[in-house]
Amino acid sequence: MRCKTALLIFILLFLVSASALSQETAEIIIPDTTALSMPPYPAPAAPGNIIVRDNPSDGGGKILIRWDLSVDDGRGNNNVVGYEVMRAEVGSDDFVSTGMAAAGVNFYIDTGAEDDVKYIYKVIASDGIAGSASELSQPVHSYQQWLNLNLKYLFLIGALICGSVIYFIFHAKRGKKLFIRKIAGLEAIDDAVGRATEMGRPVLFIPGIRDMDDVQTIAGITILGRVARTIAEYDIKINMPVSRSIVMTTARETIKAAYAAEGRVDAYSDEFVYYLTDEQFGYVAAVDGIMVRDKPATCFYMGSFFAESLIFAETGNSIGAIQIAGTAMPAQLPFFVAACDYTLIGEELFAASAYLSGEPKQLGSLKGQDVGKFIAMVAIIFGVLAATMYSLTDAGFFASMHDFMLGLFTLN
Repeated sequence: MRCKTALLIFILLFLVSASALSQETAEIIIPDTTALSMPPYPAPAAPGNIIVRDNPSDGGGKILIRWDLSVDDGRGNNNVVGYEVMRAEVGSDDFVSTGMAAAGVNFYIDTGAEDDVKYIYKVIASDGIAGSASELSQPVHSYQQWLNLNLKYLFLIGALICGSVIYFIFHAKRGKKLFIRKIAGLEAIDDAVGRATEMGRPVLFIPGIRDMDDVQTIAGITILGRVARTIAEYDIKINMPVSRSIVMTTARETIKAAYAAEGRVDAYSDEFVYYLTDEQFGYVAAVDGIMVRDKPATCFYMGSFFAESLIFAETGNSIGAIQIAGTAMPAQLPFFVAACDYTLIGEELFAASAYLSGEPKQLGSLKGQDVGKFIAMVAIIFGVLAATMYSLTDAGFFASMHDFMLGLFTLN
């Protein structure tokens, strides 16, 4: 009896579950996939008038593509969101995408082209779902250009500076005196060496602490040649401790040549120049000891200096020496200016060779560089004025100048 009752309950539950499942199955609606695959609006109109050419003024490998914007760009529900540029080699229908241009942009530079390979292009205006392709372009290939016309103004400036250098060299060779601003530190060399002669004390020359691969050291050695000639003429001693072995060799040859030019080869000695150490503050301590013991009447500091600049200058000042310094290290210039009698600032150190030698090529080059500096100064001043006017008026430089001049002449 109990088994029959349990079987009857099981059958009733099965029938109820089957009925519910059939009702849920009947309510399932199969969606229309064809309606989902269709965009809600038609594709945007294709761009027109596609023009292709080699990208100008480059090293090759680039093609410039231009087109007329789609009429649907910027309006309607089928607004263009971008333009896809497609490329294929001539004779092939295998187009590949080279990149996208944003809406409102009507050009694109294909940077993946190979020189001398002909391509055809098409541009697709897309709204993100669908797009329309333009007509195919004419065949085009990229190639290298000899001249970069985008740098024509730089070429004109360079030609002007080079022309100025040639012009001044030509006039210097003809004997025309070129104006060179006097540099007080170089003008004082004879007086400084003469004072050492009168006091019977040596001249100390420090060429910086860098090697001969530093342009400031080279400039210092150039000045050493002029100082050494004066020392040979006055017959006094030069004391030159160095921190680099190559600088020592170069300085010895420079001083020897100066003594030979003055006819005093017999008075020259290699002991004028000697090596101390490469270690910075070990070299500084040794030089300071030499200054305190020998008490030179004149000290020259010409070259590249770092933290030792003030130590040298203060020690020389404490022994009462005339000090002439020169460096292009901006952080050390204030110390030399404060503690030395004369200081060659920045480019004055490099102009010393032309200033002291009077050689036409060097003088012409120096004057030509001055023309370049003048052009740079004018460009900087003009650019600052233009940027200032534009930021104040949002109307551009020339419009601002027009308004300024108009207001100037209409003041009551």
